[in-house]
Amino acid sequence: MNSLEIRTPDDFHVHLRQGPAMAAYAARTARHFGRFLAMPNVVPPLTGPAALADYRRAVAAAVAASGYASTPLACFKLVPGMGREAVLACAAAGAVAGKYYPAGSTTNASDGVPEPAAVADELAAMQDAGLVLSIHGEDPAAPALDRERAFLGVVDGIVGSYPRLRVALEHLSCAESVRAVLAWPERVGATITAHHLSYTIDDLLGGGLRPELFCKPVLKSAADRAALLEAAVSGSPRFFFGSDSAPHPPEAKAAGAAGCYTAPVALSLLAAAFEEAGALDRLETFVSVSGARFYGLGLNPGVLRLSREGWTVPAAVDGAVTPAAGRTLAWTAERI
Repeated sequence: MNSLEIRTPDDFHVHLRQGPAMAAYAARTARHFGRFLAMPNVVPPLTGPAALADYRRAVAAAVAASGYASTPLACFKLVPGMGREAVLACAAAGAVAGKYYPAGSTTNASDGVPEPAAVADELAAMQDAGLVLSIHGEDPAAPALDRERAFLGVVDGIVGSYPRLRVALEHLSCAESVRAVLAWPERVGATITAHHLSYTIDDLLGGGLRPELFCKPVLKSAADRAALLEAAVSGSPRFFFGSDSAPHPPEAKAAGAAGCYTAPVALSLLAAAFEEAGALDRLETFVSVSGARFYGLGLNPGVLRLSREGWTVPAAVDGAVTPAAGRTLAWTAERI
């Protein structure tokens, strides 16, 4: 197969940062995705309706200026003490999700949640408002390769304590998480990134350190990657795409900043991974259908065409380092 046309896809987990560079990151995501869920761990964080609305307007303006048709979806940051009314106000301001960052787990998470009991009222409000709880599932106190596994018990407790709450466990990285999602009720889904479907810890460390592949949760083994790929191509409505695209300038990546700026290459990587699995015909379900249905949204109009046209990834795009920098990818993507 040399080309494939799919319904315009969604990205249910993307970091756009803030300040002057944000416009380029928003435009890059809008280039391929009809909708995207922008993460709230900016500084100051998006913890109230006014900040949420201001950020969404700024992102929407950047998208409009880019000339691409794409809709930003709003997400607030769940922090202890924000209170039930703030959660409901964020919902009224258009939020579709709230993000749970374990305290100290990743970029700008020092003010995150120390334990679920610290946000019990807020979680109850999210359940009542019909919002999705988006979880960065890592225990920062565990060894780096075990942090996702170590946090599954916390997620299990949340799922059991809030029986109507929809939960999205983000950026799965290990086989144990795949099994856990399948064991939980259908109101629990999960995103999988293009980089976790494409690379392993050996790509990161095996032949020399490649900082462009360092992310949280860290890349895992070939067996873990195989389990993630099996889940992604299965057609299960429980698994859908969230890029976790997280731009950093070259000097920050060289210094060890966690995050992969995959927006320029995500669909090329996904096409290659699904082709490897003999499942290109299921890519549309993963990127364009399952996530929309999990979030209760209609499917996007329009078409994205993937073509087998090799291209070399620049060392930096939009001033940020990308995975596969300097390498040739087999597939290109274009909205038509």
